[in-house]
Amino acid sequence: MNEALAEEDLRRRDPVKRSIFIGIFLVGLSLVWFSSTWLEYKIIQQKNNQLEIETSLHKDEFGVVLANQKKIVDSQHRLMSLFQLNTNRFLQGNLLNALQKVYVPNVQLVRVRLDQSFTYKQGTPDVTNAYGISPGRPSLTTSHIVLTLDAKDSSPSPGDQVNRYKEALAGQNYFKVSLSPTNAVKLISLSSPQSSPGGKPYVLFTLECQYPDKIR
Repeated sequence: MNEALAEEDLRRRDPVKRSIFIGIFLVGLSLVWFSSTWLEYKIIQQKNNQLEIETSLHKDEFGVVLANQKKIVDSQHRLMSLFQLNTNRFLQGNLLNALQKVYVPNVQLVRVRLDQSFTYKQGTPDVTNAYGISPGRPSLTTSHIVLTLDAKDSSPSPGDQVNRYKEALAGQNYFKVSLSPTNAVKLISLSSPQSSPGGKPYVLFTLECQYPDKIR
């Protein structure tokens, strides 16, 4: 009887069986770890896919925002150009009205010539970068205006009224505000005394009025 019990106890303590049991336990533990890791991977993959979808949607929205910003900038440039054209345009009616108010005895205005030229400077386009739209430099047009007046001085002493007419012209309100602040009215020519068909002497002189350049 004792021998049978001893053999039974020996079988229970068989190291091979214990090794098998331990192996089965480790395999089961590995399966549990692999299952949890795989499940975690799938969850992370699903989140990444969702983030990619949201990023793609935001990317499309960002492109629409950039396009709208470009349209706004272009519209602002056009509005500014129209505003500058409206405010900087030369009004010849105001000029003619001002000339009528300049009077010096024995001085007659013979001819009025207005020369207006433009200098164009090419602008640069808008640049799109990672932070949005960097506005370019708009095109610039510079207006140059020169007024030339030919007049006749038939005073008793021809030529004496030339400087008086020049001073009266520079002091008239319109020219005082509109012309360049320095050397606005210049005498560029003065003829020698001449005689009219009636025998009355006179001189011809030319004045040049310089307007400040205007950028549009």
